[in-house]
Formats: sequence, C-alpha cells, structure tokens
Amino acid sequence: QVQLVESGGGLVQPGGSLRLSCAASGNIFSINAMGWYRQAPGKRRELVALITSGPSTNYADSVKGRFTISRDNAGNTVYLQMNSLKPEDTAVYYCNANIATLIDALYSPGDYWGQGTQVTVWS
Repeated sequence: QVQLVESGGGLVQPGGSLRLSCAASGNIFSINAMGWYRQAPGKRRELVALITSGPSTNYADSVKGRFTISRDNAGNTVYLQMNSLKPEDTAVYYCNANIATLIDALYSPGDYWGQGTQVTVWS
C-alpha cells in the first residue's frame, strides 16, 4: 500500500559529498516523521537524522554539522545531504517514515522502510 524508494548512494572519497533521496508513494493519508538510518557490517542499525512534520530535525552526534536532512514542499520526499564524508560513514542507509493510510474509512498509522542504499567512503 505504501512504498519508499531510495536513490543516491554510491562510492565516494573521504571529504566528498552525496545526496540521498527517498520518495514515498501509495495510499498515503498523512506523513509524520521521516528519517534516515544506517547499518554498517556487524553493527546495529542507528538513527542518522530525523525530520518531523513541524518541521523539526534531529541528528546523530556523529553527523552533526556534516549532514542535512530536508523534505520537499509536498512532504512526500526526504533528502539527506551528506558532506565531508568519512570512512566511518560507510553503511547501508535506510529511509524510514511514519505514515498513516486511510483505506475504506480505516485509519492505520505505521512504520515503513525503504530497501536500503549502499554508501561507501574510501580512498
């Protein structure tokens, strides 16, 4: 019913930049928060950045000042601008969204995930 499609990952040298995008589509009634998580090999998935419908933003300490999260005017697409990338930023990045659907008069909030996009920082 709801899909999150990510794009923008890739291979970049240390100090470089990448921009991730995540577009939500489907039977969307409303979108609350959208965010980016990442998971490196052998590590737990962690929150990178979050943006609410307010909008307010929240960042992991490790990316503050380097990453910027934003949403488009329609609110269905979230971006993550990543600057000054470091090797420790290497991970699979996942888009997450708290989305409510309204189907047959049934209101259903839920958490949705994208398929993940690989970001590799190395020289």
